Parts: sequence; structure tokens; C-alpha cells
Amino acid sequence: MSDLKNKDLNIEDNACGCGHDHDHDHDHHVHTLTLELENGEELVCPIIEIFEVEGKEYIALLHPEEEIAMLYGFVDDEDGSVELTEITDDDEYDKIAEVFNELVGAEDDEEEEA
Repeated sequence: MSDLKNKDLNIEDNACGCGHDHDHDHDHHVHTLTLELENGEELVCPIIEIFEVEGKEYIALLHPEEEIAMLYGFVDDEDGSVELTEITDDDEYDKIAEVFNELVGAEDDEEEEA
């Protein structure tokens, strides 16, 4: 597991993270979050989405090596620090995953229409 508290939220300019082939032109910044793993290594993860479910915020991060979405509870403190919490309840996780999949599906539909 990861040590998920007080991670740096930074902007990575050189990574696209758009999920498309790179045969197209676009100019955007990818926001990333750096996780510090238990073994001291850092994992820089593109932020897929920050979203709210039943009054609580969640974040979806893209694992850069396995290309899977990782879902966490998300708190952006007033002092600018970020705290992530693991979702340990199976029912809560299922609900969050369903909302996330709907969000991603809606974005994919919008891109196909464009």
C-alpha cells in the first residue's frame, strides 16, 4: 500500500495522459499527484478525475505502469495540502467505481461526437 498523506499536487507539462494516439495535436497540461510508496519510491500518477459522490470528494488516478484507475477519498485542505484516504468499504467502493465509470463513459461519448 501507499503512504497517501500530504502528497505534492503538481503539473506535469511533458506527459499527455489523454489516452489517445499521439498522432493528433493538442496543447494541455496534465495534472499529476505524486504518491510515496512504503518502500520510499515515488509514483507520479496522472489525475483522471476529481468528483463528488454523496457530498464526499473522490479522486481517480492513473497508475502509470499498469494503466489502471486507482480510486481514493480526496481532501484538498485550505493550506494547499492534499490528503488521500483508501476506500475500505466494499459497498462504498462499488458505488464510487460505478460513478467513475459513468463519468468516463460520458467523456468518451462526448469525444466520439466531436
